[in-house]
Amino acid sequence: MLFSPALNRLAEAFRRLPGIGPKTALRLVFYVLSMDEEAVEDMARALVEARRRVRQCVCCRNLTEEETCSICRDPRRDASVLCVVQEPRDIPVIEKSGEFRGRYFVLHGALSPMEGRGPAELKIPLLLQLLAKGEVKEMIIATNPNVEGDATAYYLAETVRPLGVKVMRIGFGLPVGGDLEYADELTMKRALESRREML
Repeated sequence: MLFSPALNRLAEAFRRLPGIGPKTALRLVFYVLSMDEEAVEDMARALVEARRRVRQCVCCRNLTEEETCSICRDPRRDASVLCVVQEPRDIPVIEKSGEFRGRYFVLHGALSPMEGRGPAELKIPLLLQLLAKGEVKEMIIATNPNVEGDATAYYLAETVRPLGVKVMRIGFGLPVGGDLEYADELTMKRALESRREML
């Protein structure tokens, strides 16, 4: 690059973020440099604070600052129905639909042997421990409608079915190959309503 070492380091830091290429990284660098110093310091503090304070809920692996997240602590949620999602960012999409009142479990990814992601990397052993307690009667698998998401859904269905838990897959008004985080509330509502049992 043609800039100072400090600017190059900042651009490289931005490039580590998903979806950020060289041009976008430079735009972000120039934007940050146009901010006043106090705003930049606030941003830096927020990043450090979030990294230090946010952790995974001991029950569902959602992100929280407490030992358990607010959804797991809510006594109004139906603990007999569990929705399994790939990422924490999928939960707000489902919540906005207003259709789901159960609890969640976050896998933090999808099965991908090519990238070295197996069941252990996806918290599946923790999910099985949760299901073994016998409280969950229905599990809705809400992984993304792509090859990895579908493979993860079928693996979960085959693994969980012997436990006597009813295994459902959300219906899709979602585009195949898409991600849940981009779904609007109505589409997500319809997907939950049209869920089907995995055979």
